[in-house]
Amino acid sequence: MALGPYRLHELINSGGMADLWLVSNQREEACALRLLHPRLRFNLRARRRFIQGCEILSRIHNHNQVIEYQGHGKIDGRHYLLMEYVEGANMKEMLNLSDPLLVDRVWEILRDMALALEHVHESGFMHLDYKPENLLLTRNGQLRLVDFDLAMPAPPRPARLKSYGGTFSYMAPEQLLRQPVDHRADVFAWGVTAYELIARRRPFQGETAEEVLRKQLDRSQDFLLPRELNPELSAAMEKVIMRCLERDPDRRYPFMSVLIREMEAAP
Repeated sequence: MALGPYRLHELINSGGMADLWLVSNQREEACALRLLHPRLRFNLRARRRFIQGCEILSRIHNHNQVIEYQGHGKIDGRHYLLMEYVEGANMKEMLNLSDPLLVDRVWEILRDMALALEHVHESGFMHLDYKPENLLLTRNGQLRLVDFDLAMPAPPRPARLKSYGGTFSYMAPEQLLRQPVDHRADVFAWGVTAYELIARRRPFQGETAEEVLRKQLDRSQDFLLPRELNPELSAAMEKVIMRCLERDPDRRYPFMSVLIREMEAAP
């Protein structure tokens, strides 16, 4: 099936905002084509998010741990984003399958997770939807951060957002409380994702945003330290993860570069 200059080969994934296709371009190179759902064609908010995500990615993609941007626009009336094709799976899928790669290369994956977020922040943006589903891993463990639909410029100081979208299991308390937010909300999300990678469960279990928030604020219930679930984790690395999970943003890492420095010093 053809769409403009691209041949569509396989539907890779279908999300709430868009479909992701494996396509080939006019040079017969494999690419990933993200297409906004037709039902959202006249949804101004969805279109604005999709286009903003494309534009942000176009400005920050020149990094090994961020998906490569190749172009965006409209084809036959549908908004699209063209990216590099990564042969692999997202971390959520790999966690569900207990993929041994997540054990064999866990330190490198944690480091690359942090490097991707450091680059986003140093480029002046917040991701605001950082989670395993948005981390692609190649077969040899190379990581790519994707999906910048909710990303926005980072404010110089915490600011209220016009909308607080995201996945509640990975959102910081200040997001769930609709309080002012800055890049440290991503630091919290990195901590939740790192905890899940290490412990194979999220730190704050809950079926609703309210339940997750309650457990974030009161950890006397079923919260377990990551080393209680994975004794192979070093005490120093546990300390790094737990600092990211602080309820108060001022107690988290101020910058991902500081986190990376402490990670590299951890045994």
